[in-house]
Amino acid sequence: MTADHDHDHTYGHEKIFPALPAAAGRGFAQTWWGRTWLAALEDSALDGEQLRHGRRFARSGAVGAVSVRPGRLTAVVRDPDGTAHRTDVLVQTFTDSEWDRVLGMAAGQAGHIAALLDREVPPELVEDAAAAGVDLLPGIGGLEPSCDCGEWDHCPHTAALCYQVARLLDRDPFVLLLMRGRAEREVLAELEERSAAEAEPAADPVEEGVPAAAVFAAGGGLPPLPARPELPSAPGQPPLLDAESEPELDVDAVEFLAQVAAGEAYRLLAEALAPGHADRPLPAGAPSVAEDAVRLAAEASDVRVRARLARASGRDRAALELAVRAWRFGGAAALAVLEEDWTPNRPALARATAALTAAEADGAGPGEGTGLRRVRARWTLPGGEAQLRLGREGRWWPYRKEAGRWVPAGPGAPDPATALAALEPDPEPEPEPEPA
Repeated sequence: MTADHDHDHTYGHEKIFPALPAAAGRGFAQTWWGRTWLAALEDSALDGEQLRHGRRFARSGAVGAVSVRPGRLTAVVRDPDGTAHRTDVLVQTFTDSEWDRVLGMAAGQAGHIAALLDREVPPELVEDAAAAGVDLLPGIGGLEPSCDCGEWDHCPHTAALCYQVARLLDRDPFVLLLMRGRAEREVLAELEERSAAEAEPAADPVEEGVPAAAVFAAGGGLPPLPARPELPSAPGQPPLLDAESEPELDVDAVEFLAQVAAGEAYRLLAEALAPGHADRPLPAGAPSVAEDAVRLAAEASDVRVRARLARASGRDRAALELAVRAWRFGGAAALAVLEEDWTPNRPALARATAALTAAEADGAGPGEGTGLRRVRARWTLPGGEAQLRLGREGRWWPYRKEAGRWVPAGPGAPDPATALAALEPDPEPEPEPEPA
């Protein structure tokens, strides 16, 4: 735990974090989960001006000690004139059933537990939880504001609290789990208990079911269907092929595709078994060959498999590596930003210009007229070594020049300031306090 948290206090299901010092730099979140938290705020707030005021409040140190407890964040936020406001942000807690699914899934993956103990949130944990029907991180509308200033939407005070909490999440992802209803000690104890139970040898299998002959002989209708199957703890392992017995077959490529297919089948089964599956919309159309080749290459470690995928997608090896890097930052949307050079229409260009100007006014990035050079939907920063690209979906994507070519430098963000934060070097670690 960092020096900022040396004096955190925990009382049962409440944890109180002391006021943080003023925030320097452009961004409030350095981790992907901290940025996702802010995206939930910034994508759902109706008034961008209120968010800009909230960023200024948080950056200036106007947010006091933050209380985190199940379903609620609380802090006193002061206006520039010193007026104090009691500010709350409400977050949906998990039901017992949802906690059972999340903990059961996490206990089955030792890597998930290790990452949490290292104060990290692996993307796979969030994806597995979503496949089980539980969203660990809040989405649009997932942060409900409440402030004594009287605003019904996010005001500068609730926005400032959310920006401050993003800094806390960077340092301690268990803050997120406490909001959802369980303290760190409870979560770790439950994971340990479940992991130990899974390690015990399984009991002898019990024969189940009714022989078909007995059913038909008895007559009078069929028995009820059995319960739905339980989701396996992991995808199955496809059989290994013998290269000597199949000389005409690219064994490495086939084994890789079989493993990918097993993983995709596992994901689809998890979605089918999740509550509410029947009410979800059908997925979009199938990806193109070029796009699917990048998705597969992002999972492949064998150089020969990646070379074949490069040929199949019409790319050379360097272009495929660049596409894989973009894919890992944001999937199909990030790949489109890398490979598609489009021109915004007038309304989209006006919104982009306003966003850049707002970032400059907020002291978080260069605005229009400070040396930015625009070519269609790409803005190159002074010096020619950094670039912002606007995707068709309205998100901003950071790029950096490396060895004479533009490469993706971070995930997409709803505003230029957050995207620019990915271009900043990692901050120097804070010095440990001297012993008393």
